[in-house]
Amino acid sequence: QVQLVESGGGLVQAGGSRKLSCAASGSISGISAMGWYRQAPGKQRELVAAIIRGGSTNYADSVKGRFTISRDNAKNTVYLQMNSLRPEDTGVYYCNAFQRSYNFWGQGTQVTVSS
Repeated sequence: QVQLVESGGGLVQAGGSRKLSCAASGSISGISAMGWYRQAPGKQRELVAAIIRGGSTNYADSVKGRFTISRDNAKNTVYLQMNSLRPEDTGVYYCNAFQRSYNFWGQGTQVTVSS
């Protein structure tokens, strides 16, 4: 089992920045990719950014150039730096770990961007 704990959510004004953290623990060996998803009210959960074990990254078109995903292997932590935030970035942000065909999820952290 992999446990994921997110932190860093909160209320931020449009144009501002926020940094989310996701700490992984448990049986973390074999995790091949980690990512951030978000779910806005009334919408499906969508991929925001992902980083695979080799270091390659992938972003949703809507956040390219504004968000950056990174990791600290020594701390088993993945980060999402969010800049130039927009009201449409509002939602619950979930950390995800993909390991041996199984997805693990964190409990989510709310990010609210006010206009």
